[in-house]
Amino acid sequence: MTGLGVVVVNYGDPVVLERHLLHHDLRPLGHVVVVDNLSTAAHREAVVALCRRRGLEVVLMPGNDGFGAGVNAGAARALAAGCDALLVVNPDLRLDPAVAAALHAEVRAHPARLVAPRVVREDGRVWFDGAEVSLRTGRTRRTGRLTGPGLVPWLTGACLAVHRDLWEAVGGFCPEYFLYWEDVDLSLRVQRAGGEVAVRRDLLAVHAVGGTQAGAHKSPVYVEFHCRNRLLFARRNLGARVALRQGLGAPRYAAEVLRRDGWRRLLTDRAPVRAAVRGTLAGWALALSPRRRRGPAAAGRPASAAGAVPTA
Repeated sequence: MTGLGVVVVNYGDPVVLERHLLHHDLRPLGHVVVVDNLSTAAHREAVVALCRRRGLEVVLMPGNDGFGAGVNAGAARALAAGCDALLVVNPDLRLDPAVAAALHAEVRAHPARLVAPRVVREDGRVWFDGAEVSLRTGRTRRTGRLTGPGLVPWLTGACLAVHRDLWEAVGGFCPEYFLYWEDVDLSLRVQRAGGEVAVRRDLLAVHAVGGTQAGAHKSPVYVEFHCRNRLLFARRNLGARVALRQGLGAPRYAAEVLRRDGWRRLLTDRAPVRAAVRGTLAGWALALSPRRRRGPAAAGRPASAAGAVPTA
């Protein structure tokens, strides 16, 4: 089989998945795998019923191990089915099959390239058309918004195409992040292994931003894991000294994350503040911890331990 493995991780009620990603039938592209991270028994029954009705493979996780672990499980199923490439997508993304096919063709032609389309909101405003992370400060911005040395491009995990050889070479997503920053980590490991990341701005996907979260505001989960995972990223990829230096700026970074929703909300809702404290404390603990050695089969292992990336 040389089809595309479409992998989507669901958590909670699958109504968002059915309304957005499954608006188009992606099965003719290859193999569609829905991974369900356990939320409630009722939601799981709904996911199973939806997949049975739509003819999709479903992977039922015993618990909720996060986005990266879910994608890795779904990717393993798609690759076992013989797919030669993967397309990782959010359930709240609407993607025309022709765009998915073009992404598939891109990574088949360039197997050492990680590729994303341009992503817009439902009202047409740009949500993603490239981003960079500063390895010095640990801050992320849209492409061209940062200045200075140590800038590295990264691609959003909301819609990401990768050849199976590259995915296997770098070890997939690192499950330690649970949620957020695992796509930044993957992008860096691809580049350090000799691969590249690219945005196909001529290809378009539509993202119902926040569709997988309740309400219009940034959730406490968003705040907590952004504060935590910035320091996990530094500890995994940049070494103890850089992680400690970024740790000193963690309170300021937490304030920046909180400010993304505006300060007025915090006058009546203290949950985001508590989440920022939890995430910052957890990040400090990670920054101070010795880096664990990973076995050769560990997902998200450093690219140098996984082997060279494929060449076209």
